[in-house]
Amino acid sequence: MAKKPTKTKPKTRTLNQLGRKTALPASPDKAVLERVANPQPGEAYLVRFACPEFTSLCPVTGQPDFAHLVIDYVPGKWILESKSLKLFLASFRNHGAFHEDCTLTIAKRIKTAIRPKWIRMGGYWYPRGGIPIDVFYQWGKVPKDLWIPDQGVPPYRGRG
Repeated sequence: MAKKPTKTKPKTRTLNQLGRKTALPASPDKAVLERVANPQPGEAYLVRFACPEFTSLCPVTGQPDFAHLVIDYVPGKWILESKSLKLFLASFRNHGAFHEDCTLTIAKRIKTAIRPKWIRMGGYWYPRGGIPIDVFYQWGKVPKDLWIPDQGVPPYRGRG
């Protein structure tokens, strides 16, 4: 009789935030991005995180800025643990930085934490002073024959 394959659970011993009450980090610098081993390391696949309600502060006026963030990556050895990402993104709520800096800081921190094969981030910022700003970042090469869908965020059209 053939032995049934056993499902392996991801090793989560190194996670300190998942499954625990975790305070919101005081700043992005204090936030910790956690990772787990890629459960499908032999496959090229896309992971997408969308944050349609991202907020940060204007570094000059202190007024809130709002964005729809879309983060796409192709995992290497690691995948990003989503609760740690949520806490990291929320830590920008009281952080003053320009749109470009927020977008690139997030993408580069993720890149450093998980070392993906490829990463792309779109920061679709809502207008301030009547001008929407979209910021894009990409690093690495897309694996051959991998489907990379459009990020699905339409250009800002204003009212109507």
